[in-house]
Parts: sequence; structure tokens; C-alpha cells
Amino acid sequence: MSDKLSPEEREERKLPPEDESYISEEKQKEILQKYDPESNTRDLSGIIKHVVFFGLLAFSLFQLYTAIFGQYTAYIQRSVHLGFALSLIFILFPMRRRKGARHKVAWYDYILALLSIGIGAYWPIMYDDLVFRIGRVTELDLIVGILAVILTLEATRRAVGMPITVIGALFLTYGFFGPYFPGFMRHRGQDLESLIQLMFYTTDGILGTPIGVSATFIFTFLLFGSFLVKTGVGQYFNDLAVSLAGNLTGGPAKVAIFSSALQGTISGSSVANVVTSGSYTIPMMKKLGYKKEFAGGVEAAASTGGQLMPPIMGAAAFLMVEFIGGVTYWEIAKAAAIPALLYFTGVWIMTHFEAKRIGLKGLAPDEMPDRKEVLKKIYLLTPILAIILFLLVGIPTMQAALYGILLTIFVSAFNKETRLGFKDIIHALVDGARTALAVAAATATAGIIVGVVVKTGLGLSLANGLVSASGGNVLLTLFFTMLAAIVLGMGSPTTANYVITSTIAAPAIITLLMVDEPAGAAVPIVVALSAHLFVFYFGIIADITPPVALAAFAASGISGGEPIRTGFNAAKLAIAAFVIPYMFVLSPELLMIDTTWTELIWVLITAITGMIAIGAGLIGYWYRKLNWLERIITFVTGIALIYPEGFTDLIGAAVFIVLFVIQWMSRDKKTRKAQTA
Repeated sequence: MSDKLSPEEREERKLPPEDESYISEEKQKEILQKYDPESNTRDLSGIIKHVVFFGLLAFSLFQLYTAIFGQYTAYIQRSVHLGFALSLIFILFPMRRRKGARHKVAWYDYILALLSIGIGAYWPIMYDDLVFRIGRVTELDLIVGILAVILTLEATRRAVGMPITVIGALFLTYGFFGPYFPGFMRHRGQDLESLIQLMFYTTDGILGTPIGVSATFIFTFLLFGSFLVKTGVGQYFNDLAVSLAGNLTGGPAKVAIFSSALQGTISGSSVANVVTSGSYTIPMMKKLGYKKEFAGGVEAAASTGGQLMPPIMGAAAFLMVEFIGGVTYWEIAKAAAIPALLYFTGVWIMTHFEAKRIGLKGLAPDEMPDRKEVLKKIYLLTPILAIILFLLVGIPTMQAALYGILLTIFVSAFNKETRLGFKDIIHALVDGARTALAVAAATATAGIIVGVVVKTGLGLSLANGLVSASGGNVLLTLFFTMLAAIVLGMGSPTTANYVITSTIAAPAIITLLMVDEPAGAAVPIVVALSAHLFVFYFGIIADITPPVALAAFAASGISGGEPIRTGFNAAKLAIAAFVIPYMFVLSPELLMIDTTWTELIWVLITAITGMIAIGAGLIGYWYRKLNWLERIITFVTGIALIYPEGFTDLIGAAVFIVLFVIQWMSRDKKTRKAQTA
């Protein structure tokens, strides 16, 4: 299939005939399958295609039924959820990425799928017996438990990727061979029976909190996102972004930022966000004059930032509620709002300076959509705004998602183009379940990691190790934790990397911030939130941090740029994300917890002016080109403004004003003419 749009499609999007072609759905699928393991599914046909379709539908109906009428006990709810996910993964996802494997299900995958169904059914069938002899494992229990662990790891490898699978396997190894590990990592170790009991017959392993959240909150919100997508809201995000930002300086880059931020509210994947919005924005940026690597970097940075956007936050916010305890979903979304806003402000500033540096303007009037026509469909955003309102007034999370789904169906009826018929609703249920497969596998494997950490005390050992390595220095501890979070987050989806980083890295920050507190003291909400959001941010940023920058690599597949250079451009544009987490740990006012409006406004002003200075220093342009000395001074000034200390703020503000006046007075002739015209 050609990558070019037909004349009719081009006319519908109000694009001139000579415009650069956009990326076809076939090309998008190819890029997704290359860089996003969650999209690497078989193209099935015949009877098995219908079997999978109805299996996915049954999965969604089961989840909806329990969401509406009440969940089963934790063991039954989670094991059925796991059984559905594993069995469907083995049919949909091939063992290897070969072209031939995409069209035919191997015989052994049918066996693995049947075994997975048995795993999912074991707890419901044997529930009374298992509960009666809790703590004792029979030979059959042991076999089923071993199969559950093996099938979970293999399904995760296929649907999520190798990194989290390897980490899960290493933790299992550590749990079993603990006595043989050196130094502070040594623990008593467990025999096979005890380990399998922990993994499948308690709520501390595979059937633990992570998959419990997947089987409740995450699934319903993924369904909500699926219904929204069916209304065409994804394309509407692009149209709205173009109508509002397309004619600004370097317009297409700002369209990418705006569109990706909106896409992030319903997307659970940085790579999927890149392909969805990037297939539209990257060719626009290239046509305007941005280099391939920069265009790809803009989209990758913006799409990765979408995972930081409330209310969905890549579904990690739901896990955060359970992991922190004593905090509501709304409090997490509120705390994440200003850091997310600052992140996109930073990317916006950098792209603006780059556009000014190379003399780019916005889209021409004939390339802009009719703003009035676009705004007529603003009602499509109602369900997203409603979800935020539902959470604000205290409606339970799952109930809010169900109301959001019903509201989406209702709102879609106002326009023939967006109206959801019975077939659309069925397909939305199927698509939602398909999206949930990788999340279920990832959270099941994450449960293995959490189980070993909790049972062995490894989290505390690693936390003490990080604090000792830094000598108790706050900045050094944060730096080492940042490195750990980035490495652990490489190649993992949002939910998985948060579970890993929050289990292994977050305790180091909490340990350090609580060092002056008496032993056993309760961890304040602000401390827990700061630590968990810190590792969450850097786990996400791993998607654009070379050498494993999957979001940037996907963007390079669209732009035709060099992948590593695209990754470095994305990391440079997302410099705010490398700074903001330090800010809200050192200055928790940004999280809007126990703070005054005066404190918050001051922190925001210094943060934004600091990012302006950092952006100018990195790009090498403000009101004119900067020489190397000016770039260093400007960058350091930005750091001083961002560092949350009164003295550095005052020094930074004074230098910033001087730099601004010098830049304004010596701005180049083109800028003067543009400003006096």
C-alpha cells in the first residue's frame, strides 16, 4: 500500500495537493510492530480469528460485569483476569518475530493457550480446597504454580518485551538462590515449594497488587480510552492542535506538542502515541524545514510526556494509589498536574527557539483547517473533562470510568460521523481487551518482582546501598536513583517500569528523606509522592534516553532520521523532565500539597524563567544567536533559577533580567522588523 494520501483524503484534511505525503496505516502498523512489542500481533484469519474476537469480547464483558455488579474475591478476580490474558497472548503473539509466524498459530501455542486457561480456572475451581489448606501446597498445586510462573514470563516476553522478563527471572533466581549472593544482597533463600506458594498462592506474587489494579481500575480506563478512540477523538486532537497552534512560529512542532499532550490523556504507550500523532505531525515539520532528527525528537519528547499527563498517566497512577496507600487517585493526578505542565512548557520553549534560530514560520493560511468547524466538535472532549470532574467530587475510580464510557457513547450520538452504533461498541470492547493484554502480563511479572522484594527485604537493602554510596548527600542519592530508574525503565511499558522503579528505586529517596525521623515513623504523603513521582518520571524518560529510546526510534521510523541522533534530540528537548523531578523532591510546593498560592506562584515563575534560560542556552538562540560563552552563562542562570533556594533564585533572577535586556537590545534585524511590523 502506498504511503500517500488520496486526493479525496487530502482535500478532507484541507491539505494542498503538493504537500508531503503522510504515513499510511500499513506503515504505521509496521513501525509499531518493530518498536512496540504490544503491537507485534499475528494477522489471523478463518475460525481462529473469530475465536480470538469472541475471547477478547468475553474478557471485556467479564471485566464490565465485575465492575458493575461487584468483584469476586481477589484470588478469583485476578486469576481469571490472568487466564484470559495469557491464553489470548499465546494465540495473538508469535514466539518469534518472523513474517511467516504472523499468519499462522503454531501447534505449541494452542497447547500453551489451553494450559493458560487451566491456570486461570484453577483458583475458581479449587477455591474452597485452597483456602482450607492455606500454607500447604500439594503436588498438583506445585505443578500448576510452576506452570503459572513459566507461562507468565513467556507471555510477558512476547507481549511486553525482553527487559522486564529478564528482570523478573533474575528476581526469581535471587529469591531461590539467596544464600549464595554476596554481601548485603544475601538473604536466607527459599525452597521451590515456598517460592511457588509465594508466587501463585498468596497475594504477594503473580496475583498481587499490580495485577489486582490491572483487573479493576486499569482495565476500565483502557476501555474508556478505546471508546474515545472509536469516536475519532484521536484525529480531532490533531485537528484541534493545528487550528490553535499551526500558524505560530514553527507551528507544526507546537502542533505535535499540543496533540501529543492530548493523546497522552487516553494513551498508555509512548510508542503508540508517537505513531498515532507523529504520522500526522512529523511530515508537517519536515515540510516546514525542521531536520529529520529534530522533527522526530519533538514528537518523541512530546509523546513521552503524554504518559505524565493526568488523568490517565499511562495507567501508573492507579498503581501509585495502591503502592503509596492513604492517598486518593485525585491527589496523585493533582500532584502530577504542574510538573506535567512544566514539562510541556519546556519542550514548547525549546522548539520555539529552534524555529527562531533557523527562521521557520507557521503554516500558511490555506494549510490551516477552519477553526469554527473544528471547534464545533469540541464536545468530543466532554468525557475526558467529565472524568476529571467525577474524580474531583469523589466518585470511585471504577465508577468514574464506567460513567465516562456511557458519556462517550451519549456524546458520540450528536454527530453522524462520530456516532457509535452496536458494531462500534462491540469493536471498542474488543480493542480495549486487546490493549489490556500486555498490561495484564506486565503487571503479573511485576508481581513476581514485588513478591521477591517484599519477602527478602531487597528493596530496603538496595535503598540503604544507594544512600551509602552517595554518602547521605541528597543530590547524589537522587542522581543515583535517577540512573537506576532510567536503566530499569528502558524497554518497559509505563505500568511495568513504574512497578519496577517504585519497588527498587523509590525506597532510597524515602529512606534519605526520613533519615531524621524516629524508626518506624509513618511516611508523610508528600515524601511518598515525591519519591514515587521521581522514579515514575525517570522510568518514563527512559523511552527517549539513548541507547534504548523506543519512542525516539519509532519517531525515526516515520521521519527517516538516524535513530540515535533522534534520541539525543528528544532527550535535549525533554531537558525539563531531567530537572523537574529534582525540583519537586527538593521543593514539594510543585505537588500542591500543604502549600500556599504565594509559594506555588513563586516556584512556577522561577521554574518557567529558568527553563527559558536553559532552552536558550541549549539551542543557542534567544532574540539572536548566542556565542558559546553566552550559552554557558544562560544555561547556568537557568539552573540557578530552577534550584529551589531563595538565594539562587535571587541571583538567577538578577542575571536573567540582565541577559534579557542585552538580548532585546542586540536582537537581529529580522527580529526587529518582525516586532515593529
